Amino acid sequence: MNIILVLIPVTLLVVAIAVALFFWAVSHQQFDDLDNPGILPLLEDDPDQGVPGDAAPSSSPDDAPPPDGGAGSPDVPPPAPE
Repeated sequence: MNIILVLIPVTLLVVAIAVALFFWAVSHQQFDDLDNPGILPLLEDDPDQGVPGDAAPSSSPDDAPPPDGGAGSPDVPPPAPE
């Protein structure tokens, strides 16, 4: 019978903490958008954003080096052979 005298205040304390946490979450807009966070893991990543340190080769032909192996632009002729 004495355990009831301990369990009732402990239960009331747990309920009070739960209610306080609920009101804290509501006041900090934790329940504003319930749909989008569940969809975010299913969306594909943006291909333009790479992982930092990722050295994936580019698939764009514009990024390829010139065929002569030089670093100049197409307007500059290659150096003359000696």
